[in-house]
Amino acid sequence: MSLKNQITEDMKTAMRAKDAERLGTIRLLLAALKQKEVDERIELDDAMVVAIVDKLVKQRKDSVAAFTQGGRTDLADKEAAEIKVLEVYLPQRMSADEVAVEVRAIVAELGAKGPGDMGKVMGAVKARLAGKADMGQVSAAVKAALASA
Repeated sequence: MSLKNQITEDMKTAMRAKDAERLGTIRLLLAALKQKEVDERIELDDAMVVAIVDKLVKQRKDSVAAFTQGGRTDLADKEAAEIKVLEVYLPQRMSADEVAVEVRAIVAELGAKGPGDMGKVMGAVKARLAGKADMGQVSAAVKAALASA
């Protein structure tokens, strides 16, 4: 079963269970998926679905930070609950150590030296680790690896 079909089935389950918060979040996700399909006239595969879910999670994390800073814990809690629902559809994330090892291997493969090669390394890392690791964490690991190279 594709990830998109799984999300649709989860929406039906949430409807039957009358789980309004989960249902609302899943509907937002399905709307984002449908918007991408309509805009680009494509059928989404699992990798594209993961990328969209990852984007939505990042938006929610940014919102949580902004709401917390603004003293709106009620809205921050709502966004945090949506993050929990969305993260179910993401693959298992790599640990910081695994990311660092992978980044060092890619830097060695490319023969990258110094911060000037950041773009080249990030392109290769994004291709290999998309959906498997937090890109903020990846960026920090690339900077550290290039500083020591």
